Amino acid sequence: MENHVILDVRHLKEFFKSGEYKTKAVHDISFQVKEGECFGLVGESGCGKTTTGRAIIGLYPLTSGSVYYKGYRVAAGSRWNEKEIKWTRIRDRSAIKAIKKELREKLSEASSEEERQSLIDSYGLQIQKIKDHTNAIVSEQKAKIKQIRYDNKHSSQRLRNEIQMIFQDPIDSLDPRMTVEDIITEGLKIQGMRNKKDNRAAVEDVLKKVGLIPEYASRYPHEFSGGQRQRIGIARALIMNPKLLICDEPISALDVSIRAQILNLLNQIKDEMGLTMLFIAHDLSVVKYFCDRIGVMYFGDMVELASSEELFRHPLHPYTKALLSAIPKPDPASEKNRVRKVYNPSETHDYSKQKPTFRELLPGHFVLCNDEEEAKYRAEIAQIDSSKEGKQ
Repeated sequence: MENHVILDVRHLKEFFKSGEYKTKAVHDISFQVKEGECFGLVGESGCGKTTTGRAIIGLYPLTSGSVYYKGYRVAAGSRWNEKEIKWTRIRDRSAIKAIKKELREKLSEASSEEERQSLIDSYGLQIQKIKDHTNAIVSEQKAKIKQIRYDNKHSSQRLRNEIQMIFQDPIDSLDPRMTVEDIITEGLKIQGMRNKKDNRAAVEDVLKKVGLIPEYASRYPHEFSGGQRQRIGIARALIMNPKLLICDEPISALDVSIRAQILNLLNQIKDEMGLTMLFIAHDLSVVKYFCDRIGVMYFGDMVELASSEELFRHPLHPYTKALLSAIPKPDPASEKNRVRKVYNPSETHDYSKQKPTFRELLPGHFVLCNDEEEAKYRAEIAQIDSSKEGKQ
């Protein structure tokens, strides 16, 4: 039976203003996460993957687009609607200006008062039609903006609580002035659960679940190692009994010796609690081990999306190929002779005539490309299929 979609991200955009300039951190990405799966977001530093995760959970207000959780809109941005109002008014003002200019020319040529009045009435109807069109669009978009603001303010807190996040740096994400118990129970207290006995029991239970002893509850973050701090961060998320866990590079700040332990812990928790995960990372080898499907991001765009097995076996986008070529191999001879691929967008793509769109080239395998590139990728797929048949 096919799993239900638990998270649906539609046309998400996240822009940040810096003085007169605007940074487009995430530009129009869409993807779905199915219940019970682990969906990976990968890419180099600055590609927008962490911003995407933080926008989904509500740490950043969305510039545009929508986030649906279990079919309910929990976050949305209104920039597109505001721009639609602005550009509709500009277009229609320009059209009215052109009509008035044409009317003045016609009136100067009119030979009688009756003809002049007829022209005024005729052109007046055209102008009124444009104004009615403007008012209709403005009213529609204002209603949508009002609904977006209402949804953002009144979306079910229970649904929001079901989405929790594990942050990248366990040092910066834990308040050094709070004990472990205070850190872990902060979310419970915000929700009005202030019974100390019940909260303490919940803390002890969740500490055991992440491999820490209950006695640690009275200690402070500086008394722990990096791996232990990350376990505390995981416990803080789990105590809210989430259904969707956003893991923002949870092992990148840890020693290599600790990374496997945290990954195994997350895997164990996922199975025990039936969690769905959005796993953000820059290490493709980790994502291959941990995720069912993978989305590859580059400079705010989703450039490729496929199942883990399909992406590693048949990468299509040049950036994905470059990322895969950078994964070190444990064979010294192979590593010495291997040629790594360098991705240069300006040399690789020509989007002067046609902009790329996100297209499904194989079932569940999406690539950002235009018509010319799609034909090239399909030829590549056909060549792979024919070579398979030849081997059989």
